[in-house]
Amino acid sequence: MLTTHKLKQSELDNLKEKYARDGYVIVRNVVSRERLAELHKALAAKFDELSKSGALFSGGGLVSGHLNAYPGSGARFAYDSLEEYGIIDLIKQFDPYVVRLPRVNANYNLPGSHNQHVHTDRGFSRHFMIANVAVVDTGIENGAMEVIPGTHDRLYKYTEIVLGRMHRKAVRMLVNQGDVVVRNSNLWHRGMTNSSTSPRPQLSFTWEDGGSNEADPFNVDGGKIRFFPNWFKPTPIGRLREQLFVKVPLAYSALRFSRSLLDKEY
Repeated sequence: MLTTHKLKQSELDNLKEKYARDGYVIVRNVVSRERLAELHKALAAKFDELSKSGALFSGGGLVSGHLNAYPGSGARFAYDSLEEYGIIDLIKQFDPYVVRLPRVNANYNLPGSHNQHVHTDRGFSRHFMIANVAVVDTGIENGAMEVIPGTHDRLYKYTEIVLGRMHRKAVRMLVNQGDVVVRNSNLWHRGMTNSSTSPRPQLSFTWEDGGSNEADPFNVDGGKIRFFPNWFKPTPIGRLREQLFVKVPLAYSALRFSRSLLDKEY
């Protein structure tokens, strides 16, 4: 287990400065590696069970390789660690609209996944805070997230990101099991290819509109692990869009570019 630590004022000041500049901060060695390893096993076992039984949806990210998940009651210890460490208090200083417990999610990056297109998580004026916990050591091989530092501080449209070649400023979030990435939803980022032979899970605590409306967000549906579609809906049109994204990425980019010309916050 980790030794109990509380962020000191000097550490808080340093993190605030980095967040203001880059739109994210990394806090190292926060959550128990042993307990995250147990959660990793539980997520993998549930995914294998659903895959073998045919209970998973068709499409919805299975082709592109990026899924959403609900880690349930087994993730409560990770949030408790963030609270004990002082990270939740720090997040509230970053954003005073963080007033409730978070929505509890996970990202499940499958082996052989495809690079996502760079994006933000919601419209600029509706930003929210995110805390990602590395469930496993995460590097280039198994799809460490890519971010463009400093893109949180004003509205950037997709056309501006592309034409300005801002991908040249991108960095990869190389984190070890138990590290925490705190970021703003306006930060442009993307999920990357998992070239390893194992899925890469990552916890996500998010505070859309102030946080979860659930009395206990770790006990939804009895706190059972579930998997959900990511970008693409598991419908005929959604599966067609996902195939287009995978097989003809330039065409998919053109669709996003065209939408950006019309959408004020895209």
